[in-house]
Amino acid sequence: MLKQTLLAAIAALGLVVGSAQAQNLTGAGATFPAPLYSKWAYDYHKLTGAKVNYQSIGSGAGIRQIESKTVDFGASDKPLNDEALASKGLVQFPVALGGVVPVVNIAGITPGQLRLTGTVLADIYLGKITKWNAPAIVALNPGLKLPAARIAPVQRADGSGTSFIFTSYLSKTSPEWEAKVGAATSVKWPVGTGGKGNEGVSAFVARLPNSIGYVEYAYAKQSKMTDVLLQNADGNAFLQASDESFKAAAAGANWSKSFYQILTNQPGKHAWPISGATFILMQAKQDKPQQAAAVLQFFHWALQEGDAKAAALDYVPMPPAAKAAAIRSFVRVTDLSGKPIVYR
Repeated sequence: MLKQTLLAAIAALGLVVGSAQAQNLTGAGATFPAPLYSKWAYDYHKLTGAKVNYQSIGSGAGIRQIESKTVDFGASDKPLNDEALASKGLVQFPVALGGVVPVVNIAGITPGQLRLTGTVLADIYLGKITKWNAPAIVALNPGLKLPAARIAPVQRADGSGTSFIFTSYLSKTSPEWEAKVGAATSVKWPVGTGGKGNEGVSAFVARLPNSIGYVEYAYAKQSKMTDVLLQNADGNAFLQASDESFKAAAAGANWSKSFYQILTNQPGKHAWPISGATFILMQAKQDKPQQAAAVLQFFHWALQEGDAKAAALDYVPMPPAAKAAAIRSFVRVTDLSGKPIVYR
C-alpha cells in the first residue's frame, strides 16, 4: 500500500518512474547552496529512491570536477560567461538566489547595528583601515561605541563563488580594489586569515574577537551571527540583508537573454548590494546520457517543487520566468550524437 501511495505521488508530480530516477548522482562545488541541495536530495530520495550525493568543496573545485567529468554536475556561485561555457563544452542554469553578508565579532555590537559602505569594506580588506574606531567607520556610525581594537579580517581560503560575489562588489565600489585585487573565485588577499568554506569563515569569525568576514546569508542567519548594514548602489539608506532585498537585486536580470548575470551593486532602493545566484554546470555532450537524464530530472523537480524548501532555509527561489528559462535550456544537454537528452 505504501509503495502504491509513493508511486501515485510521483505520478502526480509528473515524474517518470524509470532509469532516470534509479541512478545515484554525484555533484560537487559551491558551499553557498550546500544546505539547500542536501535538503532537496533528502526529500527527492524519499520520493523516488534516487540518491544525490553532493560535496561542498567550493565553486572553483566544482568547476574543475565537472570539466574533468568526475561528477555528474558541478555547482558554482560564479556564472561562466557564454564564451567560457562554449570553450569548456559546458552548459549552466540558475537554481536559487541568495546573498553574501559581512559579519563581525565585536563586543557590544548586535546584528544590524554596524554600518559600512563598499569603499570602507574594501579599505578594511586592503589593510588601509586597521582599527574599529578608525575615523571612516566612526563617521558612518555616530553614537556607536567602537573599540580601539585591531580589525582581524577573515576570508575564504579556497576557490569560492562566495568570494567572487564579495570581490565583485568590492571591485564595483572601490577603484583601488579593482586595480590591485579584482574579482575572482580566488584572489591574492592583501591581509587576513583564510577559512575553508562558508563553514570555516563562520567558525573563524565566531571565535576570533574583533574579526570581520563574509558568508552566505543562510549561514549567518542560522548561526545567529552579527551581520552588518550596507549602503546600496542607490545610496539612500543602509540595508540589512533579507530575502526581499535579494529579490530586488535580481529584478533587473534578463535571464531569457543569458544566464551570465552578475547581481552585485544593482540599482534599486531595496536591492542588497552583495546578491547573487547559484548555478548548476553540466557537460553539454554526454557520454552517460542516463546519468544526465537523472540530473535533469532532479533539477526539474527541484525548480518545480522546491520553492518552499528553499525559503525555509533562507534561500530565494528563482523568479518564475527564470525557472522557465532554466528548464527550457535543458535541451542544450545532448548525447554524443547531438540529440537532446530525454529526461521525462
